[in-house]
Amino acid sequence: MSKFKKLDKKVKKMDLHDIQLTKLSTTAFILFLIVIWPGFLELVLKIHWGWYLGIGILAAIRPIQRFFS
Repeated sequence: MSKFKKLDKKVKKMDLHDIQLTKLSTTAFILFLIVIWPGFLELVLKIHWGWYLGIGILAAIRPIQRFFS
């Protein structure tokens, strides 16, 4: 069995709360990096806000399509 199939099996065991907690922990870790590492804060602030918006929209396309199909 390939690694992706094993990973897919494990992800299917997760419920909504597990997924939400994963998102929350990722967000908290990024904020942690911003606070303790001044270079990371400068990098985040130098990037134009449009890039973040574009990445957010592109990342949302597939879940939205799957939700409404």
